[in-house]
Amino acid sequence: MPKVVDHEQRRQELAQALWRVVDRAGFEGATVRAVATEANWSMGALRYYFDSQQRLLHFAVEILIERIGDRLRAHLGAGITGPELARRLMEEFLPLDSDRGVEVTVWLAALERARTDPHLAALRRQSWEGTRQVCRLAIVELRGAGRPDNSAKPLRPRALEDAAAALHVYLDGLTLHASRYPEQNPPGVVREALHTYLAALAG
Repeated sequence: MPKVVDHEQRRQELAQALWRVVDRAGFEGATVRAVATEANWSMGALRYYFDSQQRLLHFAVEILIERIGDRLRAHLGAGITGPELARRLMEEFLPLDSDRGVEVTVWLAALERARTDPHLAALRRQSWEGTRQVCRLAIVELRGAGRPDNSAKPLRPRALEDAAAALHVYLDGLTLHASRYPEQNPPGVVREALHTYLAALAG
């Protein structure tokens, strides 16, 4: 009986192999050959799914965004509210464990490449909008303002939107700082910094 191949699982395996290569060598080092070797695949098998390095990179970043989105939706659907929900949402963006550390490294590399790659530039814009929406949700949870009907729109009153914008900037800065200076910013320090800032925003 012919072996049934789960193509989506194999594509996921390739994406994870790519993330590991990018984490070590950056996007420039993530050649088709390097990823095939990391995944223990033949070049021909890899090219069956992705016929170029660019298509492979695009897929890996798309999967990364989906993974983070899935975790965020799980928190939103878990019946948690208030400051605890805000903390959990924000922590998903930070390199607080090895998996999220690789995600941040890959994402930062993708941001640099997005300067000359239109598809990655579109994903960058999509991600910015998504992160701002999550920051809005965090702010209304912190302040007990009630979830908005449409988090894609600026919050009202303006003070809430200003707080969401400030949180977005802080989150990006903390993510970059934790990723680039891990020795000075172990997970416990990063988590405490986030929680302190969220408490200040809660008022």
